[in-house]
Amino acid sequence: MSLRDLHIDGSWALFLDRDGVINRRLPGDYVKTPNELDLLPGVAHAISKLGSIFGKIIVVSNQQGIGKSLMTDADLALVHKKMLHEITLAGGRIDAIFYSPHLENQGHIMRKPNVGMGLAARKKFPGIRFKQSIMVGDSQGDMLFGKRLGMKTVLVGENPVIARHLADMVDFYFTDLAAFADEIRAFV
Repeated sequence: MSLRDLHIDGSWALFLDRDGVINRRLPGDYVKTPNELDLLPGVAHAISKLGSIFGKIIVVSNQQGIGKSLMTDADLALVHKKMLHEITLAGGRIDAIFYSPHLENQGHIMRKPNVGMGLAARKKFPGIRFKQSIMVGDSQGDMLFGKRLGMKTVLVGENPVIARHLADMVDFYFTDLAAFADEIRAFV
């Protein structure tokens, strides 16, 4: 199967993880302030390209730094305000952002790989059909989230070994979001 075989159009939804997909991940830490947010190269323009293809673009992000009291919901809102500003400047859009402040050990439905954020997105946008959705992430949890909802999954990252290790969960692999956007734009 190739991306071309999916016949992606404006009826499709794109779900994006944040850390490691949109912005640089801070190893062992969390993006707690706007100054710590560093969009990955080409991401803002990639989201602009993807916005001309997908009907909805949704960010789904685990943010347990809130649950650990290292940051607040207000701090996260400021980080997201900066992210949205940079994406908008490049001509892109994000239709909604869902996040889970819950700790990993709580097993809360809103925390990926559980499906709560996907269900919340469909409640907000009833036209979303998970069979016509793609989840782009950089972790096993992101891939499992997508698969549990019946989405196609795209793993991004510099190490293709991870994609081979998770072959049953990964439909497509790209080095980054920009490469994924370029591939889709080549045939849509």
